[in-house]
Amino acid sequence: MVNPEKIEDAQRYAEKVLGQKCRKSFVEQEMAILFPHKYDLSMRPFLERDSILRDSVFKYNTPFGFHMHQNSFNQLIVLMPMVSLPEELERKPCKRCIVLGSGGILRGLGLGPYLNKFDVVIRLNNAPIQGFTRDVGNKTTIRMSYPEGAPKSPLDYDPYMLFVAVMYKGVDFSWLKAMIKKEKVSLWERIWFWQDVAKEVPIEPSQFRILNPEIIRETAIDLLQLPEPRSKFWGWDQNIPTLGVSAVVLATHLCDEVSLAGFGYNLSQPQTPLHYYENIQMGVMKAQTMHDVKTERSFLEDLVKAGVVTDLSGGIHCKFCNERESMKVSNKNKKFSSWRRHSRPIS
Repeated sequence: MVNPEKIEDAQRYAEKVLGQKCRKSFVEQEMAILFPHKYDLSMRPFLERDSILRDSVFKYNTPFGFHMHQNSFNQLIVLMPMVSLPEELERKPCKRCIVLGSGGILRGLGLGPYLNKFDVVIRLNNAPIQGFTRDVGNKTTIRMSYPEGAPKSPLDYDPYMLFVAVMYKGVDFSWLKAMIKKEKVSLWERIWFWQDVAKEVPIEPSQFRILNPEIIRETAIDLLQLPEPRSKFWGWDQNIPTLGVSAVVLATHLCDEVSLAGFGYNLSQPQTPLHYYENIQMGVMKAQTMHDVKTERSFLEDLVKAGVVTDLSGGIHCKFCNERESMKVSNKNKKFSSWRRHSRPIS
């Protein structure tokens, strides 16, 4: 059961963030100041048809680049549109993004109506909407995923959203090509996925996008300062950023202001729910070897503390919690001052 004070504070804080005037180009400028010579102001978030690609796109293998997959990429890029965002979003003079993590901290906060008010709502993988709208809303502008993470239920796809594909391996190109062309993935290709994948993505071909792999590279190497990728016979080093932190960096290149909700792996509380939609506990994150969640948390905490992004659910840095504590201290001091004034001895 969530503390009613926390619910009230979180909703009030979300309302406060949405009520302020949107600041044009704010988050990009702040990122450039915070990470000089590391954050690329000219980074394109998606790869469109006829994009002029940098050589660095093919320097590393997936997910940091498309080295060894240039032929697969060439077959796929011709299916992409020539624009990043739909026209109605491009026309907005100032865009606010909310990146929704899937953390259990979202349970019971009732932030859904506030999340729906953001211009761009970014959801990750198969995080469900149906049955959870009170806490996570029902608006989706971008669903960012790799094949194994894509929702299998058509109810979790907004008919007007963009599906942003993140490429982790060669067979991911084949899957995306099949989804765009409304074809079946061959049995031979399906055996290379580590779990069953969606058989269809019920949106139009013009609504698919390919994440620029340099977003992953920038996130991991430049911002998180994780080790550069190296060739391994099997698996990855612990230098692959989570989809969540990659989506935050994507949002900084896409929107003028960025907020988070549902973020914050707290490994010191292994029995708390990992996700808002299931009862798997936080402790399972200790077994994973791909992501450096402690470094990611520190990175996001720095962004929130510096005011570059805002954290609406308080899992990274709870500003609204601090505000309530400050109010309590202030009220206590006022009561003490009043007591002192009224308790002076009569001279």
